[in-house]
Amino acid sequence: MNETFNQYRAKVAQYWTGMGKKQKIWLGATTGVLIISIVLLTMVFSKTQYELAFQDLDTTDAAAVMEYLDSSGIPYELANGGKNILVPAANAEKVKVEAGSQGLVQNGSIGFEAFSTGSSPFGSTDREFDVKYRSALNGEIQRLLNGMQGVQKSNVLVNLPEESAFLSTEDEEQASASIMITFKSGYRPTQKEVDGYYNLVKTAVPKLAVENITISSAEGELTASNEVGGTGDSSMTVETHFQIQKKYENDLKRNIQQFLSPIVGMDSLVVSVTSSFNFDKKKTDESLVTPLENNNNNGIIVSEQTNSSTSTGSSGAGGVAGTGSTDVPTYQSSSTGDSSSSEESSRTTNYEVNRINNQIESGPYVIKDLSISIAVDKSKLNDESKAEITTFLASLVRSQLAESGQDVNDDTLIAKKVSLMAQTFTASDDASASSGISMTMAIGIGAAALVIIGGLALLLIRRRKKAQAEAMIQEEIITPTKIDYATIDMEMTGNDNQMRKQLESLAKNKPEEFVNLLRTWLADE
Repeated sequence: MNETFNQYRAKVAQYWTGMGKKQKIWLGATTGVLIISIVLLTMVFSKTQYELAFQDLDTTDAAAVMEYLDSSGIPYELANGGKNILVPAANAEKVKVEAGSQGLVQNGSIGFEAFSTGSSPFGSTDREFDVKYRSALNGEIQRLLNGMQGVQKSNVLVNLPEESAFLSTEDEEQASASIMITFKSGYRPTQKEVDGYYNLVKTAVPKLAVENITISSAEGELTASNEVGGTGDSSMTVETHFQIQKKYENDLKRNIQQFLSPIVGMDSLVVSVTSSFNFDKKKTDESLVTPLENNNNNGIIVSEQTNSSTSTGSSGAGGVAGTGSTDVPTYQSSSTGDSSSSEESSRTTNYEVNRINNQIESGPYVIKDLSISIAVDKSKLNDESKAEITTFLASLVRSQLAESGQDVNDDTLIAKKVSLMAQTFTASDDASASSGISMTMAIGIGAAALVIIGGLALLLIRRRKKAQAEAMIQEEIITPTKIDYATIDMEMTGNDNQMRKQLESLAKNKPEEFVNLLRTWLADE
């Protein structure tokens, strides 16, 4: 064994000694790259890959999951302040299923399973039962809300009225619910989803009206629409308004970019558009009465009636003489009567006027205000182009605000709504340094190292063969060729005649060998 090892060591030493300086450098570099590649690949493939199994856990659920993993001997890692738990990718699915079957993740809520665990063998009092029931009801509603799309967590508080046999239906207290919802980052619920939250809570709690439900988020209160009995807008109205406004701003921004990009270039232009819409839809009824035109401010005569009357008569004083209180008896008096006449006339005319009934329904999408800000590269902007761009933007704002009720002819007002800035645009490098070596990168490094090693080995083999060939050629040139001279066996030769015959035959057939034989004899003597 030692002898074999020594032989191999001697061969390696001989091979190393026979290599040139460059060959030794290439061999050392190849060996170093090979060793580094093997180490990296070993580290990558031997490292345990962890997968996110539980996310956004509260402290109670995190402690329960950690206890289960410790008892099962499954390694894990904590992230995000202990809210996220990562397990090996090979065990991730199994851990999720087993944790779900055991009810370890409850999101801090207690459901109706509380009645089946921890109950006293002697039962519970009515007060204890009510407390458990309310807690379980809150927990079940919380679980339902947490299962909705975009909901990160929720807190639910339901108040149930106390039942009494002495109160009528009108005098009974109404149930109420207060809910706080935290949405995932960047999520915006639609009105339809908000109505779904209200319906879910309404059907989960008995004798609960929509007006007694309050759902709030970090951005403010979420109001139910009138379709589910709320006081808010109808479904999808808010979302529709938002989409219409954004679409208008994006279209206007694209039109400005298409107009200015041939002048200053798309890479030297930044456009910002801000608008304000009036989404109110108004309906007005007008009943107008106006006279006819060109008729002396009068209407059309529909009917006319004229009445006239004349009367005549006489008037006088008389009586029996001497019968008055102041009269003298037997005094005779005389009197004469007067005649009278009267006339009466009347005229009634009926006119017809213009009666106009207008039903005016104004459109809900009216632009109330608009402002445009543009930044252009300094190298592409001079005084002339700046004036032209400002004029274009001012005319654009005037045309868009024509129905807004603002004075679009006021240059000072329009100038406040247009902003043109000269900026210096610099290219930014988006290179980002990675904190570790990924699997793909490691495999690529290993493949590249193998290719380099194969190329170096092939190069060394070719150089070695070339060196061996050159050495053989030099050895053939340097080493003289050994000449085998012809010899005659003296012992086999019996007499001089036979020797002479052999010499004659050799001189005749092979003169060169005969000459060499003579030279050998002369050298020996």
